[in-house]
Amino acid sequence: MSKLKADVTILQAGLFSRWDEESPDLPKFLKATVHVPAEIDIEFGFIARIRKAKNQRLSYCIYHPHIPDQQGNVRPPFEGELFVESNDWKFYLGDTIWAPEHDKVGRWRMTLSLGDKVVAEKTFHVHLNDEESQVANFWKRRGF
Repeated sequence: MSKLKADVTILQAGLFSRWDEESPDLPKFLKATVHVPAEIDIEFGFIARIRKAKNQRLSYCIYHPHIPDQQGNVRPPFEGELFVESNDWKFYLGDTIWAPEHDKVGRWRMTLSLGDKVVAEKTFHVHLNDEESQVANFWKRRGF
């Protein structure tokens, strides 16, 4: 194990172009936001830069807002592990909205961990489009 202390920074968080997990390229960054409209196939997440952690085990987790599976049971968080590929590595963690979009509304928390320590996290608020306009109208009525 490396004696260097890992350095993890979130470079970009928000909306991205469609990610091809077979490609070595990261998705294209489109918009910085934590408010995500519940639209089918919209891609959101973050890109983290991980330094001084080559060959360390990186765990990732996406906590969904009580999304039911086909049997009606709540889906468990999406988790995985991999090894950091280099001492200066960029990693994309993200997800998309799929049909039906109304049950994807809520808080989506995404985390990266090295060992037992969470080193990067971001929470996205997925909402129906009419909810976003209600919030905007609320603030407009107050002069903002």
